[in-house]
Amino acid sequence: MLRAQGVHKHFATPAGTLEVLRGVDLEVAPGETLAVLGESGSGKSTLLALLAGLDVPTHGRIEIDGRDTALLSERELADLRARRIGIVFQSFHLMGGLSAEENVSLPLELRGDRDARERARAALAQVGLSARADHLPARLSGGECQRVALARALVVEPGILLADEPSGSLDEQTGEAALDLLFDLVSRRGTALVVVTHSEKLAARCRRRVTLRAGRLAA
Repeated sequence: MLRAQGVHKHFATPAGTLEVLRGVDLEVAPGETLAVLGESGSGKSTLLALLAGLDVPTHGRIEIDGRDTALLSERELADLRARRIGIVFQSFHLMGGLSAEENVSLPLELRGDRDARERARAALAQVGLSARADHLPARLSGGECQRVALARALVVEPGILLADEPSGSLDEQTGEAALDLLFDLVSRRGTALVVVTHSEKLAARCRRRVTLRAGRLAA
């Protein structure tokens, strides 16, 4: 379903070339839950962006359902993400001028689904936010915003869910509740989950874990 083969990622800096990833190999099977651990600056978010098709490797290849992302056009990549991949960001990335329902329906509307609003309401009900559907993000708590972000990621019924420190900006109690909901939903839907984190506690909830060190993965 999701594969990285010999992936390198370099960035040009005033001080020279920065090698963030150095030959990463990774496979994620359908329905698998995988934690990618690593210290801050280890390249976890860079790897997640590559797996999501938001960027392409300097060398190596990323395959989603057997398709090399580097060979796809921007339109093809956008369509693949819209239909196969859900992303949960640490800072939520909600549109401030849109209600919770509008934020959740947005990816469906962008791909032309006629029942976008109906499905958005159903997704919000799943995360316990039916009563907050008309509220803007500024009127929601951090935990509620994270649940809206989760509903938005899952409403497209993705085969793959990528999460970047999904509870990192929440207090402990609210974060635990968000993670309980996340793992419950991916389990019931059979969605593959890749979560990048520095939290051993979060990693322990996944079936498999790998660690990024010096740009390479260690099991």
